[in-house]
Amino acid sequence: MKLMRYGARGAEKPGLVDAQGRVRDLSAVLPDITAQSLTPEGLARLRAVDAAGLPVVASPGRIAPPWSGMGKFICIGLNYADHAAEAGLQVPAEPVIFMKPTSALAGCNDPVVLPRGSVKTDWEVELGVVIGKKARYVDEAEALSHVAGYCVVNDVSEREYQIERGGTWDKGKGCDTFGPVGPWLVTADEVPNPQDLELWLEVNGKRYQNGSTRTMVFGVAQLVAYVSRFMTLYPGDLISTGTPPGVGMGQKPAPVYLEAGDEMKLGITGLGEQRQRVHAWDPALIDG
Repeated sequence: MKLMRYGARGAEKPGLVDAQGRVRDLSAVLPDITAQSLTPEGLARLRAVDAAGLPVVASPGRIAPPWSGMGKFICIGLNYADHAAEAGLQVPAEPVIFMKPTSALAGCNDPVVLPRGSVKTDWEVELGVVIGKKARYVDEAEALSHVAGYCVVNDVSEREYQIERGGTWDKGKGCDTFGPVGPWLVTADEVPNPQDLELWLEVNGKRYQNGSTRTMVFGVAQLVAYVSRFMTLYPGDLISTGTPPGVGMGQKPAPVYLEAGDEMKLGITGLGEQRQRVHAWDPALIDG
């Protein structure tokens, strides 16, 4: 299944995308797609719904994050060897974990708003892994059974805040609008091999990132098992699994960073596409 939510902030409706690519309204089935909808029991109920009997949504308008109630927005750094090389950093011996606050969460086509004083805001297309079953100290062999599905994530990053301002990476990763997710959550049964997906990203029509999850240092099953050693994962938690090379910071002969008016377009095989316009600081674009 391809699950999604659409509508204005605070008035989102649940939907699914049928085999013909049409959005179907799920409002008569459930009021919202929540973290509990992503449990094995919740997904089983949704699979039993006859999509052909649901109303077609001709113009869904804004596409919201695919589910509500995300508890944790967990990110993995330097998880592609070629990206680590372009950053001039060693491939980590263990996964690098950092967090985005859920206040960074945005819809897939929502505005990306540059924080005040930003001069080094960058892009990162990533595979998102959505948890559907509680995971604590899970074995790698069982890890994928805890995954509800997958989605596209843009791990927008302010490099000055991340690298030059002291402390952890989080301050450069957690600005408002720095976590576009969606357009869909594609359930795990439709992604038989998460280690064989193509990722790409363009800025103003120029292709900067072309990669594949085949070159991850730590695969999805390894990451779910590893993260579950340090924190309990609950339904609705998101793990963003790192980015391939081609980020703005790594461009030669000089870095390229986002400016107001730029447009990012990005996607992953089978998981859909995102498109965001970059804006100068404007809280009205954040608060909706």
